[in-house]
Amino acid sequence: MIYPIVKYGDPVLETPAEPVTDFDEDLEKLVADMFETMYAAQGIGLAAPQIGIAKRLCVIDVTFGEDPKAKLVLANPEILSVEGKQALEEGCLSLPRIRAEVRRADKATVRAQDIHGNEFTMTGEGLLARAFAHEVEHLNGSLFFHRLSRLKRESIKRRVRKLVKAGEW
Repeated sequence: MIYPIVKYGDPVLETPAEPVTDFDEDLEKLVADMFETMYAAQGIGLAAPQIGIAKRLCVIDVTFGEDPKAKLVLANPEILSVEGKQALEEGCLSLPRIRAEVRRADKATVRAQDIHGNEFTMTGEGLLARAFAHEVEHLNGSLFFHRLSRLKRESIKRRVRKLVKAGEW
């Protein structure tokens, strides 16, 4: 099932998500639906709050579905360490058509649980490190534009207000 993507302005996106506690068939179905939703939206990551579910759960695939082994499920993830720096243009499925340069670590180590509740630690570099950080921020109630200067943040908020007023949001 493809879920509608929740857009900026919905309070679920700026509220810290609740931990995943049940690792069951319902979670497996939700994860499958999240991957289907993410691919349909042409994303590389999707956090549960982006589909209106306030759980600490995200899916990531930086290969856009080309490598089935690259599919990652992170339940209750925490970033343990970061190294290096990168500044790249970033977007978000919950802020369609809005992109900005965001500075992030070039390497990030995350601890999470898999779809069965097993804890694991993984280090990602480049785009994967960026995806870890972006999705964990969603679970903490933050969006990428919160990392920008106040001036740039306000510019994005004005743009969204114009899109809402024009009925395009």
